[in-house]
Amino acid sequence: MKAIMIIYNQAHTEKIEYMLDKLEIKGFSMWENVQGTGTNTGVPHLGTHAWPEINKSVLTVVEDNLVDKVLDTVKKIDAINEEVGIRAFVWDVLKTV
Repeated sequence: MKAIMIIYNQAHTEKIEYMLDKLEIKGFSMWENVQGTGTNTGVPHLGTHAWPEINKSVLTVVEDNLVDKVLDTVKKIDAINEEVGIRAFVWDVLKTV
């Protein structure tokens, strides 16, 4: 199993929710008002007067066969408008309770 965290500009919310539904990913946690900035080209998303944009994030644990489908979808979303911002990170899940 793999954990996937997706951090995205709140403008992508509907696309992310659609992806989770389309891929039948039932278990996930979402956070709103996630602040940060991209590593290389990202502008700050801090929810302030100077930097008003804000991010959200979602964390899900899925079977290995879904990882590429999720990452492919994230790439497609990003390709539509790279300026808006979306990134996905994958970790191995060694144990769950």
